[in-house]
Amino acid sequence: MAEPTVSVESNGKSNGNADGAERGRPFFRLHPKAKWLLLVIGLVLVVGGISAWKYYSTHETTDDAQVDGNIYPVSARINGHVVAVEVDNNQFVKKGTVLVRIDPTDYQVAMEHAQANYAMALARAEASNVGVPITSVNSSSGISSAQAQVEQAQAAIAAAQKEHLAAQARVKQTEANYARAKSDLARYAQLVKKDEVSEQQYDHALQAAQADSAAVTAAQSAAAAAEQDVALAKAQLAQAKAGLQASQTGPQHVRVSRAEAQAAEAAVKTAKAALDQAQLNVGYTIVRAPVDGIVGKKSVEPGQNIGVGQALMAIVPVERLYVTANYKETELKDMRPGDPATIHVDAYDRDYKGHVLNIAGATGERFSLLPPENATGNYVKVVQRIPIKIVFDPGQDSEHLLRLGMSVEPTVATKK
Repeated sequence: MAEPTVSVESNGKSNGNADGAERGRPFFRLHPKAKWLLLVIGLVLVVGGISAWKYYSTHETTDDAQVDGNIYPVSARINGHVVAVEVDNNQFVKKGTVLVRIDPTDYQVAMEHAQANYAMALARAEASNVGVPITSVNSSSGISSAQAQVEQAQAAIAAAQKEHLAAQARVKQTEANYARAKSDLARYAQLVKKDEVSEQQYDHALQAAQADSAAVTAAQSAAAAAEQDVALAKAQLAQAKAGLQASQTGPQHVRVSRAEAQAAEAAVKTAKAALDQAQLNVGYTIVRAPVDGIVGKKSVEPGQNIGVGQALMAIVPVERLYVTANYKETELKDMRPGDPATIHVDAYDRDYKGHVLNIAGATGERFSLLPPENATGNYVKVVQRIPIKIVFDPGQDSEHLLRLGMSVEPTVATKK
């Protein structure tokens, strides 16, 4: 009975010593693979930390960003009465789609009136242009004719003066002949009384004296007529000179005619401009979409009278959208235009590719209605935000899912 008891105690002491010895051994000696596992975990943490440091040191992210774009207001360019509105709010339209129709009746009447004025101005200009060469030819021919008349009158004066001199010479000659005939008659009268000559000779002398007297009278009349011819020729010369002087005003008439033609051409241009404006006004009676987009803020209905510049609706584009990201100024150290960006859209939990287009010239506060004034003495240094424009790469939104105002989170990969 004693042996079993001793055996039990002996076994008990032996098991107790073994457990204590095992607990006293190092952990890594008991688990030799643990140190390698810890080494791998450490290496992973170091590599991950370095990678994370490299990533966050070259990538800048902000949640203060949204999808942005240009909203195109649609307004009236003329006054008029709306006869039809072809679209409704939130409707997608293509560029050139008819949005509003304005009653064109008044503008069509104005266009027809402008067309009539233009046709009349064209006719007047054509007549004026035809009159210019006619006036020029008449002026040239009138000057030539007047010069010829002056020369002819001068020649007539010379001929009349010569004839007058010849007539005066004939007068002197007939007077000399008459004087001689009178002397002969007086001598024959004394001789006939003494019967020294016959009565017949006396009669011949008497007849010769009478003939010479008549010749003197005729010569004097001819001289007087020649003198009148000279006076008439001089009058004709004066008239020809007056005609030449009047014809010399022909160039002025030509200039006046050309000025009238130019005025007619100017009237044509004025009438054409009025016609073009009338045609434009007729075209303005149809209001079309300026770009592809979605209709919004529609404020026009059929039957409404609208005025020039009145807002009718707005077109929100679905293309050429961009992101306005307000980065802190401390995040812009290495950011440059052209840096690639990843844009996460919260609405669709989807990422888009893009790049930085430009950086604003001032902080957002500088563009506010009441910018801060730091010279008041209450200055507190605050990190400012500067708007960054990020554009989407082509083909990123082929489904046109993005909308203005959507919240996004852009991440820009800076180039160090």
